[in-house]
Amino acid sequence: ARTVRSGRFKVTSDRDFSGVLLGCACAGNRRESTWLTANMIRAYRRLHEMGYAHSVEVWRGGRLVGGAYGVSIGGLFSAESMFHTERDASKVALAHLTPHLKSRGYQLLDIQQLNSHTESLGGSEIPRREFLFRLAAVLDLPVRFGSIGPQGASIDG
Repeated sequence: ARTVRSGRFKVTSDRDFSGVLLGCACAGNRRESTWLTANMIRAYRRLHEMGYAHSVEVWRGGRLVGGAYGVSIGGLFSAESMFHTERDASKVALAHLTPHLKSRGYQLLDIQQLNSHTESLGGSEIPRREFLFRLAAVLDLPVRFGSIGPQGASIDG
């Protein structure tokens, strides 16, 4: 929370979807072991063009230093991956993404895997049966991602 309030980072959404994808594919030690192959990147870019995939970008000094992206269907946002090249930048992306999703009416945020990092940010694991029940209840909700504006405020878009 202190880092978010510091103003050290600027946060946007859907401004550099491809940059976030490439960051997720190449940041840190992922270069040789990424699951984001050229075909997957093309597919996610197409989903973005269709309005289903969205990114949250974290900037410092005009440089993309972190972000997250995911796929949105109805009231579900499936967070696919995140990256950072500066400490806490991916955390800042999630710190802006989660209240944004809530304000837009999303009911389910799927983080794919629970690990110590996502758990420290509030993630929890639910049984598959419960997940499928929740998923069925939100897929037809009329929810739009919109945009994250200055200081992370949600705006229509």
